[in-house]
Amino acid sequence: MADYPLTAAAIKNEIKRAGIHFVVALPDRVTSQYLLKGMLSDADFRVVQVCKEDEGVSVCSGLYAAGKRSILMMQYTGLLDSINSIRGIGVEGKFPVCMFVGLLGKEPDVAPTQSKKYGVKIIEPILDVMGIEHHLIERDGDTPKIVPAIDKAYNDSFPVAVLIGKEPR
Repeated sequence: MADYPLTAAAIKNEIKRAGIHFVVALPDRVTSQYLLKGMLSDADFRVVQVCKEDEGVSVCSGLYAAGKRSILMMQYTGLLDSINSIRGIGVEGKFPVCMFVGLLGKEPDVAPTQSKKYGVKIIEPILDVMGIEHHLIERDGDTPKIVPAIDKAYNDSFPVAVLIGKEPR
């Protein structure tokens, strides 16, 4: 399979099309350089930086309660660190926490569950056990999954994870 690029512009455009204006984020090595930095200078987005991922889950839930759509950007290690908040607030509390999760170290064209990185390997099975739908984004051709995923999360009032499999440029 040819290696098509993943661009920050394609991801940003889909996030905008989903009606997202608030980006709750922690810097992560997969999305920060091009995607998050670009959002900081984009007037269509209001970036709320948090110190811990579980704080981000709470902030996204508060924005939802105020009638606003948001996404939470973090690295897979942050998702692992915030499982209890995602469980309590997102899954059991039924809040649409839309997580964009960088899979640092994931090998190109290797399914996350086949990764040599243990943390990457266990992300999808954990999300499956929690009943959280997830979508892998590795090329611009994958980005049309973003709007339906976010819309479904808000329609169902339930979390979703968009897994960013490589650094967007």
